[in-house]
Amino acid sequence: MRAYPYPRLTGAVTARVTAVRLRGPGGTREQLDTKGYSVVEQVVALGRAERDDWQTARLALTATLPTREIETKGHWSDVAVVAVLTEGATNARTVARLEPGVEGGRDWIGEIEFDRDDHLDRASLAVHVVATVGGIAGRIIASTDQEWLIDMTAEAPLRERQLDVSTVSFARGTEWLRSFRDAPWIVDTAGRMPTVRLNSDFEGLVELVEGHGSKVESVVGEMLLAQMCADVWTAVFHSAIGDLEIEDDGTPLFPPDWRGAVLREMLPDIVPGRSVEDALREVHIRRTGEGSWMDLQPRIQYAAARRAEVPKALAGTVRDIERLNQETHA
Repeated sequence: MRAYPYPRLTGAVTARVTAVRLRGPGGTREQLDTKGYSVVEQVVALGRAERDDWQTARLALTATLPTREIETKGHWSDVAVVAVLTEGATNARTVARLEPGVEGGRDWIGEIEFDRDDHLDRASLAVHVVATVGGIAGRIIASTDQEWLIDMTAEAPLRERQLDVSTVSFARGTEWLRSFRDAPWIVDTAGRMPTVRLNSDFEGLVELVEGHGSKVESVVGEMLLAQMCADVWTAVFHSAIGDLEIEDDGTPLFPPDWRGAVLREMLPDIVPGRSVEDALREVHIRRTGEGSWMDLQPRIQYAAARRAEVPKALAGTVRDIERLNQETHA
């Protein structure tokens, strides 16, 4: 662990991309599909853009700071938050300053824009908290533990550049999998990152998910992928909300890793009209027995389906099936 000659924040600093807009010729801007960036993987896949002539990308960012620590310890003044985008392959560097959100809140918000021509492959996006410490300005007192990756060409927001899905026989697999032998897939949240395990014993499933087969099978496969994604969001939400660190006064804290990002993404749909901090407290209270936990389940399912774009996938599936039926009878 690196030692610093001045006090630094001990609380976690997290950042998430909340929107991506691409500008093309003539100044027209288009929103990147939400499937183009992942708060779990912390990756933006610009290769998913519907247009290939985009010239600049603008990322909307939200950073969350341990505000209470800053206020109570009093070591720091002139606190500022900056986002820094860098890529070693091109030696490119872009810096943007974030601004405080709601007064007294933990979030800082802003945007960072960069030119496509300045980047080649993958850029790293980090957020730093800067302050005056002991009369010396410009000290970095905290940074995000994990940088976001901005991939210029990838079509899927995957950090390892491979789908985090494993195919295994549930009937002949490890003991804990055997009890799920009739399930098409399950989401394993026990590791550092969530993993989807496909049941190879489920006839035809792997071919559908991988997109092999007829037009009808391809359409069904898209719907299956959306449902699988919804299951992932639901599973990681329950994993995150079930393993919270609690302060002495009973206040639940957002986890500093992907679990915290998942909670911040889903809570506004689960407890609408409340700040994410209040929403987290409400959900935690209900989960621990002081309220109706079951009443929240439809909201959790709704939030997961929205993030997985299940309604969009279902509507597309219905349209594709109708078109295929028309082609068959033509």
